[in-house]
Amino acid sequence: MTGPSRAEIRAQALPALSEGEVRVRALHSGVSRGTETLVFRGEVPASEARRMRAPFQVGEFPAPVKYGYVSVGVVEAGPAHLRGRAVFCLHPHQTLYQVPASAVAPLPEGVPPARAVLAANLETAINALWDAAPRVGDRISVVGGGTLGLLVAWLAARLPGCEVQVVDTAPARAEVARALGAGFALPGAARPEADLVIHASGQPDGLATALGLAGFEATVLELSWYGTRAVPLPLGQGFHAQRLTLRSSQVGQVATAQRARWNHARRLGLALSLLTDPVLDRLITHRARFDELPQVLTRLAGGDSETLCQRIDYPD
Repeated sequence: MTGPSRAEIRAQALPALSEGEVRVRALHSGVSRGTETLVFRGEVPASEARRMRAPFQVGEFPAPVKYGYVSVGVVEAGPAHLRGRAVFCLHPHQTLYQVPASAVAPLPEGVPPARAVLAANLETAINALWDAAPRVGDRISVVGGGTLGLLVAWLAARLPGCEVQVVDTAPARAEVARALGAGFALPGAARPEADLVIHASGQPDGLATALGLAGFEATVLELSWYGTRAVPLPLGQGFHAQRLTLRSSQVGQVATAQRARWNHARRLGLALSLLTDPVLDRLITHRARFDELPQVLTRLAGGDSETLCQRIDYPD
């Protein structure tokens, strides 16, 4: 990313492979709609520049910066037990790269590389549910039917007795929500009095909707990141009388309740293990070649509302 709303593909020479490293040839990568489009538009607050660094980011915000953290590829060189294995890595979009062997996670049996681009979003969804701590039988509303919101709904719908409803302004999200085991409603028809509301639309209006759906003493969990945007909230309505809790969740830290026993690698391993379900392919709606990535970023940052997960495919 060379400046606000500008990107280009650049060649980079790789050094000789060091001991303990792997060389990975990318098969697919995924674009993180929320974070990457904010970075692309140059909207990372200066106060968050250090915390928002990706593990293998090159350059500094706002630009020029090589950014991204969803890469799936095959190990071409490195330790014998990894050579030839399909792996996931928190690496930017790049055809060939070298990282420490400890930075790649082999894909479990039954997880195709093309689906593994959902791993980072699924890891975020797992962390969100750990933060939210839903209970058996809860009425759960998920406001925002993007990739992250739908993955949260998919996980929550598997909790015994829980009634999960995805709330979104796009009627087309209804079909995929139902395929994932959740209900669907437009904001004006959404079920009130939720025990738990999880907000993932990335829009201030969505957060206002989430607060309006929460029942007495319910929690609203905020997953959206707004960058430099100010977010007005209707806290003068029922927020205090309803004794609501508004809480943030962010994947950079393992949720508090799990932190003593789980680390990032174990959490990522769990996310990868859950990607065996073919229904999740419904979330990968758009595909593009690697050489089309600058144009893809422009489209996604410009308000594209049809794309769920955007996958980037690399040449053989």
